[in-house]
Amino acid sequence: MFTIDSFVDTVQTSKKQFVNTFVTNKAVADAMNQFIDQQSDYTKKAAKAGSDAVTTITNETVKAVQNATKFDYMKFGEGIMKAWTELQSKPVKSL
Repeated sequence: MFTIDSFVDTVQTSKKQFVNTFVTNKAVADAMNQFIDQQSDYTKKAAKAGSDAVTTITNETVKAVQNATKFDYMKFGEGIMKAWTELQSKPVKSL
């Protein structure tokens, strides 16, 4: 199964291989690899936070839709019509 972590690891590993192949200065290569590791950690955390947010939003939307379908629209409509009928049957007072 495809996950964002495996994709991030694949990209970051290829970056490290590029650095190890083409950067000849050991100190520079170490600094770049450390940056790549930090970048990987940040990206994974950001992706998880985004995924968690989407999951929460989706769950709350489903709950809201389920609650909306439980609402008795017929009873609500009958109540509105009853109120309208009562209002129409009362005499209008003139000023």
